[in-house]
Amino acid sequence: MSDLSLTVLPERPNDADAIERLHERTFGPGRFVLSAYRLREHVDHLLDLSFTAWIGTLLVGSVRQLPICIGDTPALMLGPLTVEPPFRSRGVGRALMDRALADAKKAGHRLVILVGDEAYYSRVGFKAVPKGRATMPGPVDYSRLLVAELAEGAFEGVSGDIRPDWSKAK
Repeated sequence: MSDLSLTVLPERPNDADAIERLHERTFGPGRFVLSAYRLREHVDHLLDLSFTAWIGTLLVGSVRQLPICIGDTPALMLGPLTVEPPFRSRGVGRALMDRALADAKKAGHRLVILVGDEAYYSRVGFKAVPKGRATMPGPVDYSRLLVAELAEGAFEGVSGDIRPDWSKAK
């Protein structure tokens, strides 16, 4: 970020409206039919593991993490990750992901999944979930279901339905 002064901060409750407007601009109304949004309907994201990116007082990006389970194994779902279009390709998304994954690891989390482009997310350690190991509610392109192990071997033997972590339900 040589030409911008970027600040990454934990999300605060009063950031919600600005983040929703950012999601609306970048993803549009079709975002609500995505499988990942179905998981978000029942459990709130974790504020201490969700982050905002600011240049001065301008919100330029956001990433959230949701408590889920893969079968009986606790995990996090990263997303949505979004950056204002004029600020893309400047390291904002990478800074948000680096902070989100580092803080999740520090907090003792072992697995993070997401639905996204492997070429992009592999840069921070995500890889494709082997076919048939995990299923999501609703339609999903399983070639885009990715996992990052925050502890070595954390995904070994893990399989099953991806669902909200009901212990964190609203």
